[in-house]
Amino acid sequence: MEDIRWKKFKLYGDYNVDMRSLYLAWATPGGLEKWFLRKADFFTVPQRLRTCDEQISKEDTYEWHWHGYDNTVVEKGQVLEANGLDLIKFTFTGGSTVTVSFSTRNGLTIIDLVQENIPQESDPEKNLLVQCQIGWTFYLANLKSVMEGGKDLRNKRVELVSCFK
Repeated sequence: MEDIRWKKFKLYGDYNVDMRSLYLAWATPGGLEKWFLRKADFFTVPQRLRTCDEQISKEDTYEWHWHGYDNTVVEKGQVLEANGLDLIKFTFTGGSTVTVSFSTRNGLTIIDLVQENIPQESDPEKNLLVQCQIGWTFYLANLKSVMEGGKDLRNKRVELVSCFK
């Protein structure tokens, strides 16, 4: 019997930032590039490249590039939901899906991130649940740092990447 505990995780973060600003940080190419990606390209169904501040839509496809890697390393996927207000869902690495929902509580904006349908891997170094959970934890913290204080915590120095592998 398959152990479903290794197929899904949930993280959350609280932000002293208005919900609209946080949603746009996830829902526009320029927003994602401020805290998450080196380059975020989104394409409409007719394959038009979205502009930096244009909101993504359901059925858009994407090509993401990470700091510390050249352009041959690319994450490709599709936007499954983007309601313009409080929900974004997209395909992600290994055929998994990520759902990001936004709400407010006690004057704070809360982001809930769920990654599910994660394929199981016998090699611990390739375990997507562990690697993605570590990655999302960092990026949710970086989102908080960028949005609340303006400090970007990402390593953008390619010459240091080999130190971390």
